[in-house]
Amino acid sequence: MSLPRKLKNMNLFNEGESYLGEIKTVGLPKLTRKMEDYRGGGMNAPIKVDMGMGDDGLVLESTFGGLDLLTLRQFGMEKVDGVYMRFAGAYQRDDTGEVDAVEVVVRGRHEEIDGGDSEPGEDTEHKVVTNCAYYKLTVNGKVEIEIDVLGFKEVVDGKDRLAAQRKAIGL
Repeated sequence: MSLPRKLKNMNLFNEGESYLGEIKTVGLPKLTRKMEDYRGGGMNAPIKVDMGMGDDGLVLESTFGGLDLLTLRQFGMEKVDGVYMRFAGAYQRDDTGEVDAVEVVVRGRHEEIDGGDSEPGEDTEHKVVTNCAYYKLTVNGKVEIEIDVLGFKEVVDGKDRLAAQRKAIGL
């Protein structure tokens, strides 16, 4: 029996600026597929056909304690990949003590900045929703998943799953 790797600590960087002590939560992008039912002649049941990534895209959600001017100044970014953010997490197993370094790099732009409720003498926080055009997950220095929406690349465990499609359409 083994115990799971649990997040013990983390940091978030925005354009290289550390949010250590300011970042409260990070919702890493959910990886989803758009699957559609298909049932042809001679099939007794439908199967799900993979139509690519899910329609909700790649979204990073973050919550900061207090006021974050850097993020506010990035609101309305002209470029779809104009904001560079990096999550760094330390995941540890309590049975072995082993620590895994997990890094998620995204490029995108902020869709929503929620200043929350303001009350004198009470905790304040800002919630930010960032839509991502690029995503890379690295664990212990090995790139596990890299998705470049604009570059039409989807690399999982070293295999570019869109390479044949790019070739077929002349890219």
